[in-house]
Amino acid sequence: MKTFVLTPILAALCTVALSTVTTAQIKTKNVVMISVDGCRWQEIFRGADSVLFYSKKYRQQDSAAMSAKYWGKTVAERRNKLMPFFWNTISKHGQLYGNRDLGNLMNVRNKYWFSYPGRSETLCGYYDEKVNSNDYPNNPNENVLEFFNKQKGIEGKVVTFASWDALSRILNRDRNGMLVNIPGEKVKGNNLTEAQKLANELQNYLPEYFGKTVRFDAHTYALTRSYIEANHPRVVHIDFADMDEFGHHGQYDSFLDGAHYVDAMVGSLWNYMQADPFYKDKTTIIIYPDHGRGLGDRWTSHGTSAPGSNETWMAIIGPDTPASGEMKSQSQVYQDQFAQTVAQLMGFKFTANHPVGEVVRSVFK
Repeated sequence: MKTFVLTPILAALCTVALSTVTTAQIKTKNVVMISVDGCRWQEIFRGADSVLFYSKKYRQQDSAAMSAKYWGKTVAERRNKLMPFFWNTISKHGQLYGNRDLGNLMNVRNKYWFSYPGRSETLCGYYDEKVNSNDYPNNPNENVLEFFNKQKGIEGKVVTFASWDALSRILNRDRNGMLVNIPGEKVKGNNLTEAQKLANELQNYLPEYFGKTVRFDAHTYALTRSYIEANHPRVVHIDFADMDEFGHHGQYDSFLDGAHYVDAMVGSLWNYMQADPFYKDKTTIIIYPDHGRGLGDRWTSHGTSAPGSNETWMAIIGPDTPASGEMKSQSQVYQDQFAQTVAQLMGFKFTANHPVGEVVRSVFK
């Protein structure tokens, strides 16, 4: 019995051939990844939680006004009020994963159930047990964004705008030199548009409600949107943090506002991109959290002390994703599968200095 060895050259040729076939089938040329820190699946799929919604302990705003905005007699009414873009557009033209009431399960694979490990697992496609703290230094694990930044035609067109400053370490911008804009930093350049100049200026006038390490999502969005319009990047990563901060402060009404405004910003960005020939029908948007939250009075926390914090969800819309809407099959997807899925949506196979999770195959037509 003869043994044949696949030489490095032949292996490379096979890889190129497979990549060419994949690329020929893919319509996505641009991708937007949006992380929503600490957003529970319960609000996405059920709308406002009555136990928390009617508790005076977790409410600062007028209850009648909040009821008009977010309450309804049925789950469908409540979730439509809270997330109208998700349920009027993504549910009709994309996919929504993670409704555990239907047995459609999504989880982080890491055992920590909080922010740095959750984001690292998602962006690297890998659960590294050593990444166990929000104060963890520069991430040694390569992420899918820097992988994109090495690809011909995409290099220099990969950007991150984050509401939490730890993203500079999670993505290890010191290693890869990518644009990772964090709180307190302005967009630089000699030919900034007026919108970019205004977004930079506004950073001087916003209260440090959550401290110096976090900024409001609306400002992160303004910086992102003005950059997109001016520069047309190919890969955009937005990291929102309002919901997690309001959750930790026990402000459930503001937590709901955070979800509603994220939905509105995602919808606005999608509508803009569908009107811009550079992005129209060539762009996939994927939205997800980094972890879940606890239940009842534990909703303000996450981590292993708050059961349920490992439960997540995903929404996706784009030219290569079937319009399956709310996924109702009993299945299990993990957060470490996102990176490879995004890479293959762009026609690549993500490889790194660590193992990478499998693709979510139902995302593809």
